[in-house]
Amino acid sequence: MKRPKPIARIRKFVHRRRPAISEVVREPTAGGIIFRRNPAKKNVIEILLIADSKGRWTIPKGHIEEGETARAAAEREIAEETGLKDMRVLDWLGKINFRYRRDNSLVLMTTEIFLVEATSGGSEVQPEKWMTSLAWLSATEALDKIEYEDIGKLILLGLKKIRKAGV
Repeated sequence: MKRPKPIARIRKFVHRRRPAISEVVREPTAGGIIFRRNPAKKNVIEILLIADSKGRWTIPKGHIEEGETARAAAEREIAEETGLKDMRVLDWLGKINFRYRRDNSLVLMTTEIFLVEATSGGSEVQPEKWMTSLAWLSATEALDKIEYEDIGKLILLGLKKIRKAGV
């Protein structure tokens, strides 16, 4: 079998390249690490996680709308994505920065994360149609399933704050 000349291989590679990035887009988002005490075992803390359309476990979060605070956006997104209405935002845990490419744009996303208590017990939660799952998991299970390391670190910080506050 005849091998292509080196220049032909380079042209083939160059032809497949994506177009250059033409803009940088900043997307502020907010979400929450939602917890509850297990209804049967009060000493067990559970974390509410969602599985996105690709099956990746994460926390409820979404875009901050014009004129909206990060805290208000986190509450709204949690309610929209999980059906949870009775909640109490306890503390700001931190922010996560990441980037990805969307067509010809570089998207810089900053997500503000809050510690949120489900005050109703959380039995009314319902996943949105685009999610593959939604579940209350023990803290250990949540840390094992979470797809993103930065969110895992904030779950640990949240657990520390819960224990310290005696919530």
